[in-house]
Amino acid sequence: MPKVLIVTNDFPPRAGGIQSFVHALAVRLPEGSVTVYAPAWEGAAAFDEAQPFPVERHPTSLMLPVPSVAHRAARLLGRDGCDTVLFGAAAPLGLLAPSLRRAGARRLVAITHGHEAGWAVLPGARRLLRRIGDSVDTVTYLGEYTRVRLARALSPPAAARMTRLAPGVDSEAFRPGAGGAAVRERLGLGGRPVVICVSRLVPRKGQDTLIRAWSQVRAAVPGAVLLLIGGGPYADRLRRLARALGVAGSVVFTGPVPGPELPAYYDAGDVFAMPCRTRRHGLDVEGLGIVYLEASATGLPVVGGDSGNAPDAIRPGETGYVVSGRSPSEAAGRLVHLLNDPAGARAMGEKGMAWVDQEWRWDLVAQRLEQILAG
Repeated sequence: MPKVLIVTNDFPPRAGGIQSFVHALAVRLPEGSVTVYAPAWEGAAAFDEAQPFPVERHPTSLMLPVPSVAHRAARLLGRDGCDTVLFGAAAPLGLLAPSLRRAGARRLVAITHGHEAGWAVLPGARRLLRRIGDSVDTVTYLGEYTRVRLARALSPPAAARMTRLAPGVDSEAFRPGAGGAAVRERLGLGGRPVVICVSRLVPRKGQDTLIRAWSQVRAAVPGAVLLLIGGGPYADRLRRLARALGVAGSVVFTGPVPGPELPAYYDAGDVFAMPCRTRRHGLDVEGLGIVYLEASATGLPVVGGDSGNAPDAIRPGETGYVVSGRSPSEAAGRLVHLLNDPAGARAMGEKGMAWVDQEWRWDLVAQRLEQILAG
């Protein structure tokens, strides 16, 4: 196994999906094979002390591809005997690749997370991605949607070297019986039918579509509750929308929930829904939607949107359904069908559990990463 220097702006204790992905990869590499170079962040000292690998913090909260960052990264390569560099996000730090290769890196890998598909249509960002693709040994992609769009920005040789690397699911944490009964009791949900959405409250995720669909759902499934789990800048607007549409009494906002508690909130639902949509002419797309897979691992059928790679996380008609993120009526139809057919919903959930176990476990992702790093 090569010794790997992970160079990344995205790393805990800063919260976020990319941060969680990069950290999950780091902790699953063999002991003694990893060093991380990441920005300073509040709470970093305590976090770093608990990690099974050394973490070197940059003096500031942002790292750019400038000589001072290149110098520190090169020093770490030599200090810890690293021969491989993994960029936690391809841009912009992937621009350091030529200098780190000169410093002794044998292999360089740049991870992408979905949003780069939007950058690929912007002239300046497109040139940046092309430079990075030509400088590293491989650029990873999450799914076919992003592969196609990234390939258009890369040179033909760099596009031919692309390889897939998607996040995994901790099926020991996300499982039926993870504590949903206690969440239902705490929130006063009782035995009512519950649709859950776990996500930041931002326009792309489609919580507004669910709220617009909710009166139709309630008419067909009396007593149904929509549980919106997460926080974000869209929260106040969503609350106003629920009041304006007369469904505020059956829409519950939990606010942000700590990561270790999320499995219990998934387990409190009967159906998972996040009808995400593409925005800003393709610049704002869903990278993958790991929440769909976490829901499947918990035994829930899922209703997802048609943005980006989100459909890759759903087997339509087997583990759930893909709907237009802009169609409340389509979302409502699928939700009503699942809520009114508990046996069919359970069957979908069981198929989702099996699929996650077969293809999306973190140990499988770790094996794939080791293969990529080995070259």
